[in-house]
Amino acid sequence: MIRQWPAPAKLNLFLYITGRRADGYHLLQTLFQFLDYGDTLTIEPTAGGAIRLLTPLPGVPDEDNLIVRAARLLQRRRWSGKNNFALPGADIRLHKRLPMGGGLGGGSSDAATVLVALNHLWQCGLSCGELARTGLSLGADVPVFVRGHAAFAEGIGEILTPAAPPEKWYLVTLPGVSISTPVIFADPALKRDSPVRSVEDLLAGPFHNDCEPIARKHFYEVEQHLSWLLEYAPSRLTGTGACVFAEFDTETAARQVLEQAPAWMRGFVARGVNVSPLHRALAGAD
Repeated sequence: MIRQWPAPAKLNLFLYITGRRADGYHLLQTLFQFLDYGDTLTIEPTAGGAIRLLTPLPGVPDEDNLIVRAARLLQRRRWSGKNNFALPGADIRLHKRLPMGGGLGGGSSDAATVLVALNHLWQCGLSCGELARTGLSLGADVPVFVRGHAAFAEGIGEILTPAAPPEKWYLVTLPGVSISTPVIFADPALKRDSPVRSVEDLLAGPFHNDCEPIARKHFYEVEQHLSWLLEYAPSRLTGTGACVFAEFDTETAARQVLEQAPAWMRGFVARGVNVSPLHRALAGAD
């Protein structure tokens, strides 16, 4: 039985904002790819219905933590109306490597890993599609982590089409600031009228992130990191930030640049992968 479950990071290889709905949500086109790097969750199934996060995040109560919310959501989805003592439970430990507010999808990935792992451990029998629809209520990025394949996303991020971008190597740097998505989306200068294009056209052109100019304007650390990385390789913001990444054809090239990084820059090198490490682990458990 698997006890340690990967919760991989993601990168937005490009991100274009194409409009805004009446309810305020932004419409986008983006390309998600996973990294072979991320958080790790240790999950022990228990009896009695209790969901216990044994490694709470400072300042984040259980009712707001996506890990706990995901487990409780699956309980309700599968065993609605049952007495708590008849429910399965879980003890969960989180080894956190991905920064909060970094644009790497850490919270969404943690939630998706809980859904996928507990669906397996509790023998819920829900399909991948059912889990993805369940996870959407936790966040727009959760379904892509649940489905576990690199994807072109549209709508508010929930319309997914499997994709197979090149699996490059990335140097990801951590500017040390947490960026709340509303800070970016509330800025009146944010570009919201990128043309809707086919995935073929988007893959053929240079990649860009419409959120990047706003993040660079508001956060000096993001500007500092990107300015340095762009001297060495094509580099962009991921998501709404704060993390940025430079792309390379080889691991050696990425590590050589990391070795030259100034003392104020922290980062890691990882491979882009089109099949999530979570699903690779799950396949090995079946």
